[in-house]
Amino acid sequence: MNWTQVIAPLKNIYLSAILAAVPIIFIFWALIIKKMKGYKAAVLTMLLALFIAVPGYGMPVNLAFLSALDGALYGLFTISWVIIGAMFLYNLTIMGGQFEIIKNFMASITPDRRLQALLIAFSFGSFVEGAAGFGAPVAITAAMLTGLGFNPLYAAGICLIANTAPVAFGSIGTPITVASQVSGIPEMAISQMVGRTLPFLSVMLPFYLVFLMSGLKNTLAVLPAILVSGLSFSIFQFITSNYINPMLPDVIAGLASIICLMTLLKYWKPKTIWRFKEEPAPTTRSAIQYTTGQIVKAWSPFIIMTIVVIAWGLDPVKHVLNSIGQIKFYLPGLKDSILSSDGTPLLIKPFTFNYLSNAGTSILVAGLISLPLMGMGLKSALRAYFLTLKQLKFSLITIASILGFAFIVNNSGMSITMAMALAGTGALFPFFSPVLGWLGVFLTGSDTSSNALFCKLQYSSAQAIAVDPVITVAANASGGVCAKMISPQSIAVGVAAVGMVGKESDLFRFTVKHSFIMLLLVCILTVLQAYVIHWAVPEYTMTDNHILKSVTSHTAGLRYLLITGAAILITIAIVFLLNRRKSLIRE
Repeated sequence: MNWTQVIAPLKNIYLSAILAAVPIIFIFWALIIKKMKGYKAAVLTMLLALFIAVPGYGMPVNLAFLSALDGALYGLFTISWVIIGAMFLYNLTIMGGQFEIIKNFMASITPDRRLQALLIAFSFGSFVEGAAGFGAPVAITAAMLTGLGFNPLYAAGICLIANTAPVAFGSIGTPITVASQVSGIPEMAISQMVGRTLPFLSVMLPFYLVFLMSGLKNTLAVLPAILVSGLSFSIFQFITSNYINPMLPDVIAGLASIICLMTLLKYWKPKTIWRFKEEPAPTTRSAIQYTTGQIVKAWSPFIIMTIVVIAWGLDPVKHVLNSIGQIKFYLPGLKDSILSSDGTPLLIKPFTFNYLSNAGTSILVAGLISLPLMGMGLKSALRAYFLTLKQLKFSLITIASILGFAFIVNNSGMSITMAMALAGTGALFPFFSPVLGWLGVFLTGSDTSSNALFCKLQYSSAQAIAVDPVITVAANASGGVCAKMISPQSIAVGVAAVGMVGKESDLFRFTVKHSFIMLLLVCILTVLQAYVIHWAVPEYTMTDNHILKSVTSHTAGLRYLLITGAAILITIAIVFLLNRRKSLIRE
């Protein structure tokens, strides 16, 4: 039995959009006003969405519950698996004593919290986003900052806000690829358009982050570092996205920002060291100094993680791993049971249990490979893994519930209702176009999913008002990044990483206004691109097929895996060779 989506159940698209927005309004109220724990707010939001979908939109009860279950499964495996892997690796470095060395090494580069935030939250976080995506960068960088002694709320909040700059190109350019597949606009054209919007945010973010932490006076005191960090990142993000490809902007820009900032810190230091008020004052004791071998050994789990994660993100490698270990299935009764308002079957993707090619598996593999380097065995690894699951138990409930809510909203037609209301704004649509992307990321927690959901509508709406569709399709991705910091699943990752589970409302209230400030900036830039700065729009030719198929082969995938294995062996060999020297030197 089929059911057809009803886009305007109240016979008016704007009234219907208000009805559809009730669960979103509720979760804002629950987290900001009621200060409810995240998992409770998420569960109640999912239940409220079920209530609106069934009697409000006429969705059959079985399809509503199947949609919720489909989303929960996606949240538990695809999203949570990455976060579990990231936190597992972090816990291994703690238990193996390596994070203490990393902490002291970072302090030797700079004990200043402002500069540590730039290096780790902004630059290193962008690099990890480019390699892995999902929740990995926030989970890893927030945990690292907390381990260095940051206030947990600021550690999580700063990392979430810093994650704005790289999200549109995250996970080896996947969001751009999906936007191209859905809209039919070439990948490179979308990459260029996004790459002419986000650098404006990227160049300002370091200043913004430090200002949030320390105020204007303390921000101006490290202005050279801020300029080097932001300019190096935005320049390389612009160059890579416009002239190379959409797969590498975050990796190259993040790495460039790290190198440029560390080079500056060799020749320049702030006059005073800034720390949080509740921290003890810096002492004048000589810092512990480590050999090169000890430093490389301490960082080796993250070096190996980077190598493995980048390899796992390549299509040929995914192809090989999926051919060995992947299970796909549809939930019984869900496939082809929901029709769009035009009568075509709604695209319901099968639940894909890609237990080998998932990015979380790559991080888990990196952790297991790193065990001998840290002097740890499988027993210690199991202890770290169960500790990780214990730390994340409430966060997993939050993520499963939020994705269940997202799937209900999408399958019932509620998301299309809100989108159609925004698309009906006529000449004002370029201003609201990023809002649509923002809405998609808030609902799904993923810029990739938001692009899959709304880029076709962005394309059609732009054509209707004679605006180049690449502007609005790119705006979907650019606007979406502004919601990443307040998406409930991102909030769940942030609080889990810093040990603040149950304090989701505090983190949400910390980030929410910054999300709207950045969204407003993207909205203004999109309007200017649509009606004023036409020269900023790239020239392109539409593809013949809206869905582009990549050609992969086992040979290429195996070759990349061999190269990856060789890189890991070289890393391990370097660690062992360097650590033949005396391990610790004190002044």
